[in-house]
Amino acid sequence: MTTKIEKFEDLEVWQNAISLSVDIYSKFQGCKDYSLKDQICRASVSVPSNIAEGFERQYNKEFIQFLFIAKGSAGEVRTQLLIAFKLGFLSESDYQSLFESTKRISAQLYNLIKIRKERFS
Repeated sequence: MTTKIEKFEDLEVWQNAISLSVDIYSKFQGCKDYSLKDQICRASVSVPSNIAEGFERQYNKEFIQFLFIAKGSAGEVRTQLLIAFKLGFLSESDYQSLFESTKRISAQLYNLIKIRKERFS
């Protein structure tokens, strides 16, 4: 059974991106490198925000554009996670967990972009 998507909150990728952002804020709460903390937190918030903004746009082409921006932000987060891990701001298990979340979200975004291009263009 497929659930009808009526609002962006119904999208599993948006829900996963919200969870990722909350997890990142939680893991970096005590980080003293405020520049890195600010950058990774802003990039993580950008993922669900761009999904939501694109969904609320009038045209499919705009939605796809915002999905690509969200996918780019997920890649940005993945890069910043590696830097944070290499600098010792994240444990290996936290790094792996967050890294896998960003990969899953990127894959979901890729699939959603593909579907939107095939079925709605």
